[in-house]
Amino acid sequence: MSSFAINPRLEGDSYFVEDLPLSQLRLMKDANYPWLMLVPRGADLVELIDLSAEDQQQLMREIAMTSMALRVATDCEKLNVGALGNQVSQLHIHVIARFRADPAWPGPVWGAVPSIPYEPEKADSLIADLRRALADATA
Repeated sequence: MSSFAINPRLEGDSYFVEDLPLSQLRLMKDANYPWLMLVPRGADLVELIDLSAEDQQQLMREIAMTSMALRVATDCEKLNVGALGNQVSQLHIHVIARFRADPAWPGPVWGAVPSIPYEPEKADSLIADLRRALADATA
């Protein structure tokens, strides 16, 4: 795979969870919502169409797998999946667990309320739950 460097903003706004076959999986540092981000490892990736056909299919598998893991780890009511990239152009996919009681429901999460940092033990616990769910999904 070609050279990969994660955008500093994406890195700073999230915790590392796991390396998947194509993407780096990260947890956003916003305790308002359990919010994952997949960042495909490759140079100069901006749009889904910048991936090869094979990598597009792999990314879809990883989106499905991480969505399932997030649902298992959080028992969420809804999953939102999106690739916007208006502020950071590096290709990244958001997978967000939603609940009717979350502060942005039923609207989009972006800009709805100020970000709340995770307590370190809460972030560690969610990351551990996600890793277990991912391991179970690939077993």
